[in-house]
Amino acid sequence: MTRTAERKAELRERVWQALEEAGVARAPLPLHGRIPNFDGADAAAWLLSQVDEFRRARTIKVNPDSPQRPLRLLVLKSGKILVVPTPRMAGGFLMLDPRSIPGKLHGLASTISGARQLGRTASLTSLPKVDLMVAGSVAVDAEGNRLGKGAGYSEIEYAVLTELGLVDKRTPIATTIHELQLVSSVPVDLFDLQVNIVATPDRIIRTTGGRDRSPGIFWGLLGSKNAKSIPILDELKSRRQAKGRPDTSERPPELDLPRKDT
Repeated sequence: MTRTAERKAELRERVWQALEEAGVARAPLPLHGRIPNFDGADAAAWLLSQVDEFRRARTIKVNPDSPQRPLRLLVLKSGKILVVPTPRMAGGFLMLDPRSIPGKLHGLASTISGARQLGRTASLTSLPKVDLMVAGSVAVDAEGNRLGKGAGYSEIEYAVLTELGLVDKRTPIATTIHELQLVSSVPVDLFDLQVNIVATPDRIIRTTGGRDRSPGIFWGLLGSKNAKSIPILDELKSRRQAKGRPDTSERPPELDLPRKDT
């Protein structure tokens, strides 16, 4: 394990523990290994729904984790197309059009089981352009450096959408968190997502960072096991090879930044 990976693991443990000790952790419990659900997730979602980037968006991608369920519901109630990655990206992306889902079922559709029932699996050719991305977080700092639960799925989702030309460096990326998840510094690798907008139950934070985003998928970082568990990656790689496009496979260097207290 690299030094950065060790620091990330330590920070996750501290945040999960802080949420539980403060009594603001919400089911599913325990928080360990999860994007943590928290008291006030609905308030954070509502605040995010009031920003211009949300209001202007026609299609919004939201992660499938519990604390972002209120936001998925608000996307549907706002009449916007909702794109939801399936857990662990095992089934690709689901697409939900609120025009084809009765309003009384929007609550069900905001759950993962309901999204599978009421949405449809989107092929690589049917996915729409995404106007706003929302990622779940364990911790975030003021620069927008984000720490997930450690599996890298948000980065893979962004990379896939980038490869398809459906997001780019101008696409805003947001997250909803509890105030206790806002820390002074998040250790990062070069391929990690950086968010532009952070919504807590009390405020909207515009982050200060401007680090370049990944240009696509770093195939060398995935490993054969991970790649095989996400069928959409095999399909995407086959499409690239058919077009004679080389893989973005070089391993990016680790950013060994000075450690700060959180």
